[in-house]
Amino acid sequence: MSVKARRQKPTAAVSDDNDSSSSITGNGAIRGPASKQTLHPPIAKEQEENVFLFYPNLIGYVRIILAVSSLYYMPLHPRTCSFLYSVSCLLDALDGLAARHFEQSTTFGAVLDMVTDRCTTACLLVFLSSAWPRWAILFQSLISLDMASHYMHMYATLTMGGSGQSHKKVDSKRSWILYQYYHSRTVLFICCALNELFFIGLYLLSFSSPMLSPSLLQPLPDLQLSSAQPGSPAHPIPSTLFASPWSAGALELARANKLDSFWPWVITGISAPVMALKQFINVVQLVKASRWLAEGDIATRKAARLRKGKNA
Repeated sequence: MSVKARRQKPTAAVSDDNDSSSSITGNGAIRGPASKQTLHPPIAKEQEENVFLFYPNLIGYVRIILAVSSLYYMPLHPRTCSFLYSVSCLLDALDGLAARHFEQSTTFGAVLDMVTDRCTTACLLVFLSSAWPRWAILFQSLISLDMASHYMHMYATLTMGGSGQSHKKVDSKRSWILYQYYHSRTVLFICCALNELFFIGLYLLSFSSPMLSPSLLQPLPDLQLSSAQPGSPAHPIPSTLFASPWSAGALELARANKLDSFWPWVITGISAPVMALKQFINVVQLVKASRWLAEGDIATRKAARLRKGKNA
């Protein structure tokens, strides 16, 4: 055997022994076992969810658009306004169904839903205050009660119940009425829907009932001569009465006798008891939330005195 053959034999032996676990590179270097060369697959980065584009929140944005559109038509177009406002309110139930179906219940969505409800109702009551100035203080009180009770209830829930606690999860021991109100989706929907329906009925009556809104002037009977009386068909051009078509007098003239008052009276009469119940629940909610916050203040002050006594 030649010297060259003897020198190549160990190399060949090494190659045979490591054939299954190693290999020789092009420059003669021997790679390690294949098991050590296994490459770990890259870890896929988890895609971050966009809460703002969740289906319930998209429905909430549609509600806001419809509500703003109803405000645009509110002064002079009661049918269009009532339709847009009603659809916006009905979608309030749909976003809850979507949140449960797609498992997309979020704190942002709950707050968006509540803020939209409070703002739309407040805007409608502001219009009623301007349509019926004599009852303005009543409508202003309803706005204040609605916002105060819901704000204090949610704040008390987040403060005392924890950041993950829903404002709709009420213990029956704390308030039986609030438990029944929030626990049953049917009760909650009926109360909220008929409460809004009552205010829609009042809104329609502001276009149809001179008995409730004396500013809606009726045409004078058997009037043959031209008159400056607003609402009188004898006057040739209404614009000659008011310099601005957007003045209060011009708006009243445009609103006068636009609707028949039968169905608005029916809507208002049927929904009135539920509206009264809803306001009572708002009062209970305000009182219970206030007491809950006071209990937390007492507990905090007691804990602070105990710490002060230990450090003394």
